[in-house]
Amino acid sequence: MDKAAGTNASGGVERINVEPINSPENRTLYKAREAIYPKRVSGKYRRLKWVIMVLTLGVYYILPWVRWERGANEPDQAILVDFAGSRFYFFAIEIWPDELYYVTGLLILAALGLFLATALFGRIWCGYTCPQTVWTDLYIAVERMIEGDRNKRMKLDKAPWSTDKIMKKVSKHTIWILIGMATGGAWIFYFHDAPTIAAQFFKGQAPFTAYFYCALLTMTTYIFAGSMREQVCTYMCPWPRIQAALTDEDTLQVTYKKDRGEPRGPHKKGDSWDGRGDCVSCRACVAACPMGIDIREGAQLECINCALCIDACDDIMAKVDRPLSLIGYDTDANMARREAGEKPKFNYIRPRILVYSVMLVLVASVMSWTLFSRATVNLNVIRDRTPPFVKLSDGSVRNAYTVKIVNRDNVERTFLLDVKGPPEMVVSAAGDNFEENNHQVVVLDDSVRSIRLFVTLPPEALDKASLPISVTARDIATGEEALNPTTFITGGR
Repeated sequence: MDKAAGTNASGGVERINVEPINSPENRTLYKAREAIYPKRVSGKYRRLKWVIMVLTLGVYYILPWVRWERGANEPDQAILVDFAGSRFYFFAIEIWPDELYYVTGLLILAALGLFLATALFGRIWCGYTCPQTVWTDLYIAVERMIEGDRNKRMKLDKAPWSTDKIMKKVSKHTIWILIGMATGGAWIFYFHDAPTIAAQFFKGQAPFTAYFYCALLTMTTYIFAGSMREQVCTYMCPWPRIQAALTDEDTLQVTYKKDRGEPRGPHKKGDSWDGRGDCVSCRACVAACPMGIDIREGAQLECINCALCIDACDDIMAKVDRPLSLIGYDTDANMARREAGEKPKFNYIRPRILVYSVMLVLVASVMSWTLFSRATVNLNVIRDRTPPFVKLSDGSVRNAYTVKIVNRDNVERTFLLDVKGPPEMVVSAAGDNFEENNHQVVVLDDSVRSIRLFVTLPPEALDKASLPISVTARDIATGEEALNPTTFITGGR
């Protein structure tokens, strides 16, 4: 233990024991989580959050069961990520493996939409629609239903273990686990036919991946929404740190209007409001906050803009007969305007808003145009490279090609293959009545048909090392066609 010298009242020197800051006794590497007991509030924002929670959870749990008729040989699930069939189905839209750029486009649209919403309304995503927020709200509702509101939950946690406490804790955690299982189960339904995998799952016949991901989502939902809660938002999520770069002084955010609330202090009925602010230091906003912060301290990293503090404060303001919205959606610019004696105003047309909006419309327009104008037939021609050509006994040279016709439509189609090149060439196909069918190929709906095509040139046509040729597949019924240029290797000089 170190000692430091000091001067006593009589002018002498005395020794004072001082603990080093980095001593084992003072060193703390991790602070244990302090439980937060958010109080139940009622009001317009709480009702809005209930509506959004029901809608988002309803969409997540119900969508895999929605049917969408596509054809006899295609799945009828509205939204399905079909790894086995290498397809992504979204209602009438079908994405093939070579069209994954559409998924990239969707992610870009989602990012731009989030940027725009954040620039306008702050962390509105975090407060209302983030899965962590939605499931945490649900878990808190279950907790409150079983254990009671804030004071009862605090009292229960401090009380010694008893039959009543054990029953309540077991009931709560059992329902939490069941919600987590429903979450994990709904997740795997998006990757398999929902009715089929549901029956297989409970019979023990589902693939191992189904059980693995169901267990993984059960565990993460239970831990994140049940135990970690605000820690996920504060320490794990990068968005609180990113969103600061997307907001400005005109961004609407949940704000304590200190120009109206200060100086704060307790207030008794009948006392004058002169010379003081409207805040009565009731701490109702702190009790209602699921993040455990005091909004009166200003903008904070932990605040998710859930607006529950607005409802809590409005309830108190109504009781003390003061105007509502002491805490409300406001901007830093308006705070400065009020302090300067100016009238507040909201500026929605700003450079960053215009940039995000234009980019959002541009990307959406490009994606929509490419999606609805894309061809329903695709043609790939792959020339054999080993060997690049075969020399026949009469001096002729033959090249072999693999022709793949992709029929993206949900009906069977007949295509006419047309090979253009030197007039002397002879075209044939292996395993197909190519000549008898006049170069016609039938391709089933939503499938790929491969054909081995042979092109032969006589000796008199072999005057160059390579010759350009092209293969065209044309739908006999609709006239839609796809062309693929390639080369013919002669072996000559």
